[in-house]
Amino acid sequence: MNFNDIFEEIKNSPDKHPRDCEDYKRIESRLLETVKKSGFVSGGSGNDNYGPFGEILFPYCKMGAIDSLDLFGLDEMIIFSYYYNNRNRYNKVVDVGANIGLHSILMSKSGYKVEAYEPDPKHIKIMEKNFKLNSVDSVNINQAAVSDVKHKTKFLRVLGNTTSSHIAGSKDNPYGDLETFDVDVVSVKEIFKNSDFIKMDVEGEEAKIISSTTKENWENVDMILEVGTESNKKVIYDHLKSIDVNMFSQKLAWKKVQVIDDMPANYKEGSLFVSLDNQMLWS
Repeated sequence: MNFNDIFEEIKNSPDKHPRDCEDYKRIESRLLETVKKSGFVSGGSGNDNYGPFGEILFPYCKMGAIDSLDLFGLDEMIIFSYYYNNRNRYNKVVDVGANIGLHSILMSKSGYKVEAYEPDPKHIKIMEKNFKLNSVDSVNINQAAVSDVKHKTKFLRVLGNTTSSHIAGSKDNPYGDLETFDVDVVSVKEIFKNSDFIKMDVEGEEAKIISSTTKENWENVDMILEVGTESNKKVIYDHLKSIDVNMFSQKLAWKKVQVIDDMPANYKEGSLFVSLDNQMLWS
């Protein structure tokens, strides 16, 4: 099995997307073997044919205990498939928490104009190299975090896993060795004004961001995001229900959230899609 086979299997099959179903487990096992044999591994060329996106160059990179191979997991591929399947639906998209640029690269290859937000200058340096390798010129990089209001604050770099770095205070009891630096924070309201789709991975800040929105903010914008905690799950559920905005959960094969237990509470339960539409379109 290669990446193209996996993309083909998940492309229009949301019933295979919940993490606890047998199809998901089967596909994930095959994906792990495919990644291990790819050019993306340590010592590899960094080059491989990535299904509908064609050839991409993404050199191996360590980010503490996490590495760039972790960015090719099945949950991520499901999101990548959504980008490609909806390439004629969206135009201006935003990658909030862009890390080292894989989502932005694949958004660009899907034909979108992309605004990427990443607060860590070390990640941005790698991202810029990856964009150059892939001849990406439709992504604008913003060295900033995103929250409910515009301000300046402290940012914590988690040295043992820089994908878990976050705005100070957004996570309880951050673990391991930390580095702190100042960051600019952009208001999510400004992002809503200039986009029609947002991918958001903000490591604990998601409840504050979502609860600052009004129904009007969602009139022309869809979002896919990670929910990090039980408390954030409740805040997001209560707020979006109160303003009559729909939620669709990966754990339900992207069916509409009806009760709070339908919501993901951490990455192990998959992602959440938010929209005023009555269904999540896969084709």
